[in-house]
Amino acid sequence: MRHLNDEASRARAAIDAGDSALGIELGSTRIKAALIGPTHAPLATGSHAWSSKLVDGLWTYDLDRITEGVQHCYAELADEVSDRYDVALNTVGAMGCSAMMHGYLAFDNAGELLVPFRTWRNTNTDAASRALTDLFEHNIPHRWTVAHLYQAILDDEEHLPRLAHVTTLAGYVHWRLTGQRVLGVGDASGMFPIDAKTGHFDETLMSRFQELIAERGYPWRLSEVLPPVLSAGQDAGVLSEDGALLLDPSGALLPGIPLCPPEGDAGTGMVATNSVDVGSGNVSAGTSIFAMVVLDRPLRTVHREIDVVTTPAGDLVGMVHCNNGTGDLDAWINLFGEFATALGVEPDATRLFQVLYTAGLSGEPDGGGLLAYNYVSGEPIVALDEGRPLFVRSPDSRFTLANFVRTHLYATLGTLRMGMDVLHEEGVHPRNLFAHGGLFKTKDVGQRILAAALDTPISVGELAGEGGPWGMALLAAYLLEQEDNESLNEYLRNKVFSGNTFETITANSSEVEGFESFMTRYRRGLSVEAQAVEQLP
Repeated sequence: MRHLNDEASRARAAIDAGDSALGIELGSTRIKAALIGPTHAPLATGSHAWSSKLVDGLWTYDLDRITEGVQHCYAELADEVSDRYDVALNTVGAMGCSAMMHGYLAFDNAGELLVPFRTWRNTNTDAASRALTDLFEHNIPHRWTVAHLYQAILDDEEHLPRLAHVTTLAGYVHWRLTGQRVLGVGDASGMFPIDAKTGHFDETLMSRFQELIAERGYPWRLSEVLPPVLSAGQDAGVLSEDGALLLDPSGALLPGIPLCPPEGDAGTGMVATNSVDVGSGNVSAGTSIFAMVVLDRPLRTVHREIDVVTTPAGDLVGMVHCNNGTGDLDAWINLFGEFATALGVEPDATRLFQVLYTAGLSGEPDGGGLLAYNYVSGEPIVALDEGRPLFVRSPDSRFTLANFVRTHLYATLGTLRMGMDVLHEEGVHPRNLFAHGGLFKTKDVGQRILAAALDTPISVGELAGEGGPWGMALLAAYLLEQEDNESLNEYLRNKVFSGNTFETITANSSEVEGFESFMTRYRRGLSVEAQAVEQLP
């Protein structure tokens, strides 16, 4: 055993004793894992790159790739534990898995997948979304599980008579690890509306749905195919022998580890930014981008732009979810990387993003009159079923590198701003928002751009780039560390974030006015984007 410094020795002792928690999150482009110790700081991480594919007009991931990705991610984390602390990772105190929210995973009684996994990115459910929104008097977005289910019913899909279970990606992975078909309330609130009083699926609305489909004669009821709902801190099963081998085929990981309820990436983002208390809010920016604000009351009106979901503890949340986030911006950054390579320079990816993002910060406040749309896929908030990334400039625009990058940073936030305007009309005005995700890894840049876009102070913590897997690990730790009647909010405030500091940026008036000018062009140009979708199939 090699000599370690005091900090590493303490970490090794905690890992060896199982005084740790593991969070795994399956995001849109990366599967990430974080192992935390008694101080809740990350001890080791792992990751695996992957991407969805378009099959028969629908975005999907193969189940085999899910298994492969989780295994690779865990193996990378276990290797880091061994390398840094000279100890094998045989167990953890608790663990949990989270994933991109919503979508449709449908199984028969034998556990066989009936149709390819339909992800949150699909927007083929417009008819179902509109019909259910009217029926429930509750916004049912395109990506919600019940919208996918009802669209399949409208399309008379042949798999429906054999349907036994539906779940989300997090619920699927949790089932594979534990044998338990359960779901955390935050993720479940993106399957079907939650009754805030009970913390479970709304029985009145389930009855309405059952009446709606009664004449179809299916041999199942919605209440039977949806998973049981659990809140943060509740027991969600233990790692089975099969689950341990699925995660770690080497056999080093021991079964019996308790798991917390599986959650969606929106919920883990709230936890990672200490934004689960009423009035708090956060913004998560990655492949998709969304804002979450914890409500003190139900919204007065049904808005197609606003999802009403919950925190992992079951409190109501107003959510602005945009299908398109940094994907198009990343593609442009990678193009500059290819150019650098052609010049004989092999740029470090992190450095490449830092240089270009920082250049964008020096652009003109309005982006120099340039315009971009980041719509790689459909965007329901602006009523587009498909997307076409666009960059547009007029002859008198100031076409510089700084303005070009600043405009594409702005474009990642345009749809989010439109949704937040709707929340403001409802009287929801968060005094401050916490931010996390890849957009905020380069110091100050994404944070300042977001502050200008929303005219709201934006706070970022040291672990903003860690995001979801760290938040999931905290939910696993809460399962073990909660005291009698200690709420999730109290646990985070008193035990996790008590000594943590956040850096806050407030945009100046010229930055706010500059983004307003960009938004004027953005709204006017939406008809051009719609024409691009129509004319460029």
